[in-house]
Amino acid sequence: MSAKSFTEANFKSEVLDSDLLVVVDFWAEWCGPCKMIAPVIEELAGEYAGKVKIGKVDVDSNSSIASKYGVRLCLRYPGCRIKPH
Repeated sequence: MSAKSFTEANFKSEVLDSDLLVVVDFWAEWCGPCKMIAPVIEELAGEYAGKVKIGKVDVDSNSSIASKYGVRLCLRYPGCRIKPH
């Protein structure tokens, strides 16, 4: 199973209203560290399928989510936030 894609259209239902623990990876196509961690996110999504919901938010396409939660990407530290269950 691959990581889910969280967007402005589904963020509330998939993340905020989820009954499962949710891990959200905020990423951008131009972000080198984001590309480096992507295989790990995909592996975790498969390993924890049904136990933890793991997904990604493309900050370029969904900037309002990133802005609302104060996520900023830089070349050294990709944004990753965890929503407690």
